[in-house]
Amino acid sequence: MPTLGEFVDVYGSALDLLEKKGFQFWFDEKADLFFAERDGWDFAAENPISLLGLMAIFEAEAPLQFHECWWRRKGTEPRAPLPSLAR
Repeated sequence: MPTLGEFVDVYGSALDLLEKKGFQFWFDEKADLFFAERDGWDFAAENPISLLGLMAIFEAEAPLQFHECWWRRKGTEPRAPLPSLAR
């Protein structure tokens, strides 16, 4: 069992962290997505934990202005499939 996993009982903690980081967030029932916004930057994810992951990328990259694929790090290519654990 992992120390922490992507489970519904972690959603509250993720939303609390988003709020502490100054993001506004909401759930759009029609789109079935969670959204967050701060300083004109907006994000969407299927759950608050994924939304928090997007915020981590945003904060690590710290873009000053929007440009296509701002989240991609220079010189990185999509990763090969991760190794799987033999069962």
